Amino acid sequence: MNSQITLKQLETLYWIARLGTFERAASRLATSQSAVSKRMQELERASAIEIFDRSQRGARLSAKGEELLAIAEKMLVLHDQIADVRASETGRPRLLRLGVTELTAMTWLPRLVGVLREHYPALKISPAVDMSRTLFSALEDDHLDLIIVPSAFRMPEFFSLPLAEVENVWMAKKGLIDTSRPHSVRDLAEYPMLMQGSQSGSGILLNKWLQSQGIAVQEALTSDSMTALLGLAVAGLGVSYLPKHCFSHLVDSGQLEIIRTEESLPPVPYVAMYREDRPHSLIHHVAEIAASCADFECSFQS
Repeated sequence: MNSQITLKQLETLYWIARLGTFERAASRLATSQSAVSKRMQELERASAIEIFDRSQRGARLSAKGEELLAIAEKMLVLHDQIADVRASETGRPRLLRLGVTELTAMTWLPRLVGVLREHYPALKISPAVDMSRTLFSALEDDHLDLIIVPSAFRMPEFFSLPLAEVENVWMAKKGLIDTSRPHSVRDLAEYPMLMQGSQSGSGILLNKWLQSQGIAVQEALTSDSMTALLGLAVAGLGVSYLPKHCFSHLVDSGQLEIIRTEESLPPVPYVAMYREDRPHSLIHHVAEIAASCADFECSFQS
C-alpha cells in the first residue's frame, strides 16, 4: 500500500522551515524530535521528493522541498478556512484571543466586537486589556492570536497591519498654564509632567520623541495607565500628552484645556499585530475588519 501525505506532515514541514530546526519544530508542535523526523521520512516517501538538501548543514530545503512547502502553506490556509465553515455550520464556537490597550477598549472595541459577531456568529472572543508590552509578550508566547497596539514593537515573524493614527496634544487643568500664547515643549518640561512609562506603546514612542528633541524633563510622574494619567491631569498635578479627540469632552466641560505648543507631537500609529509563522485565515480577516473599524476619535462606539 502506498503511503499517503497527511496534514500533520505538512504542518511539521511548515514549522521546520519557519523555525529552522527539527528541535524547534518539535517544541512548537509539543512532540518529540524523533516524531518530527519520522513525519519527514514518511512525507519524503509519500511524495517521492527529497525535501532537504543534505549537502547543507541544518534543515535547508531543496528546490523541490521549497515547492512542496509552498503547497503545504496553501493547504494549511485551506484547512483553516474549512474550520471556519465547519464552525459556522455546527455552531461550535471558534476562539479568538484578542489583546487591546485601554484606548482601543474605550473607543472602537465595542464596534469591532459587533462587526465580528455579524461575520462570525459562532466566534467566541476572549479579550485581554493590558499594557502594550504585556500584550506583545503574550503574542510572543502564543497566548494571544492578535493584538491592537501602537507600532512600537517589531519582530520578523510578526505582521503589522496599519490601522489608524492617534493625534495627541498637551493638556492640563484649566488655569495651571497660561494658554494665551503657544509654549515650547522645553517650557512645558519645567512643569511636573505626567508621562507614560516603558510598558506603554504610546509612552515608548512619545518619550523617544522627547529625547530626540533634547527635552530634559525636570519632574515626572509616571504611570503606564492612560486612565490614571487622565485622572492626575484633571486633578491639576501636571501636564500630560493625551489623545485630542477622545477626551475633547473634558476640554468642552472645562476640566482640562489644550496647551498650544510650537512643536506638534507626532501622531501615534496603531497596528493589528499577529504571527506570520502560522497561516490562519480567521486572524487575517479579523485584522482586516479591525482596519475598517479603527477610529480613536469617539468614546465607546457601537
